[in-house]
This record gives sequence, structure tokens and C-alpha cells, in this order.
Amino acid sequence: MFRSNHDRKTFEGNGRKILVIDVGGTNIKLLASGQKKPRRFSSGPNMNAATMVREVKKAVKDWDYDAISIGYPGPVVHGRPLRDPHNLAPGWVEFDFEKGFGCPVKIINDASMQALGSYKTGRMLFLGLGTGLGSAMIVDGIIEPMELAHLPYRHGRTFEDYVGIRGLERLGRKKWEQHVAKVVQQLRAALQAEEVVLGGGNVKKLKKLPPCTRAGDNGNAFVGGFRIWEGEPYARARAAS
Repeated sequence: MFRSNHDRKTFEGNGRKILVIDVGGTNIKLLASGQKKPRRFSSGPNMNAATMVREVKKAVKDWDYDAISIGYPGPVVHGRPLRDPHNLAPGWVEFDFEKGFGCPVKIINDASMQALGSYKTGRMLFLGLGTGLGSAMIVDGIIEPMELAHLPYRHGRTFEDYVGIRGLERLGRKKWEQHVAKVVQQLRAALQAEEVVLGGGNVKKLKKLPPCTRAGDNGNAFVGGFRIWEGEPYARARAAS
């Protein structure tokens, strides 16, 4: 089980000072052990891995850290990106992040990282309502990254087409919220989740949360990044990925 008796502002994983990097299509967010306020800089379609490393080093040159967690916006297998992100420049899959940063690096899918930071106990499904639909399942402390976004939902469209940003823009907020409730109900039943955590930037647009659901906090991505270095839970997470 994951320990939850720490504060992300002061956490040090197994004696290490950790820098957490949350990579997004619009911004890259940063927080390190002992720091109280995250930093960020813009990303976008011209951002590749080498540029990200260079900009991170510049942004945190006055912070101390000796290991790094990266929340990656795409599938991660055996600690490596499986394919380049949709909203960023190519060049991530073969990049040597440990060489680039000069310290140990652990990479996890960004939805999984936020799920780790949101987890309390039991069977939890995490759904990230953002540009797309991030997803991860944690069962008794073991995380299973998931790719639910592109599964068929209705009328030849996917879950992401309805509850991601495209669905919000196409349907309007009210109908989008109705589909969020339906998707949560359907996936919760299929996966037998005891609770669902809704994260991502668009969760704040919901007027009412579906039953057995709680709102996440984007800051939990940093908590998850710190937890990766707690040891055994991360080993169990890797075994499940």
C-alpha cells in the first residue's frame, strides 16, 4: 500500500531529493522536494525531449535534486515511452533522459502519476478529463495503466470523443457533463471500481460529480511523482505495466 503521511512540499523519497516533471501539451510543470510553489513553462508542438530537458534545467537551476520523476503524456512500457506524444514534437521514444539530466530518472504515464497521488485504498479508477481522456486503475496498491480513451463508446465515436475537449466543444457543457456521468457509470461497473477519481483540467467544469466519485487535484501529480521513489509500490507498478 502507498504511504500517505507526507506532504508533497517537503517529501524526500528514500532520502533522495526528487524533481517531478509533469509533461503536458500546453505546459510543463515542475516541483522538487522542499519547494512550496510549482514552476512551469510553455510546451507545445515544437517541444521535443531535448528541448524539454534544456528548459527544465534552466527553470530549476536554483533547486537541489538528485533524482527525477517524469509524468509522460502517452503510453509507458518498462519505464520507457512507447510512442511520441500527440501534441508535442517527435524525439521522445529513443531519448536518454538519464544522460540528459545526469541523474536517475523514472518515467510513468501522466494519468498514472496523478492516480498514484490521488490513491487512498481499495479499487480506484482514475479518469483525467483534459485534452483527451487519461485513465489508470489501482487495485490494493498495484497500478495498472490503461488506454480507455480510444475504445468505442457510441455512434462510431470513442470515449475521448465525448468526454475529452472535443466532446466539450462539440456538445456544450451540459450535454458533455451528462456523458461524463454515463461514462463514469459504465467504466466503474465494467472495472468494478469502488470509487472513481476525476482529474484533469476540465473537472472544474462539472456542476455535480457522479455517485462514488471525487474530484482530483492536478497537484496530486506531484504527490504521485514523489511516491514513485518510495520503493516497493513503484516496483509493483512497473510489474503491472
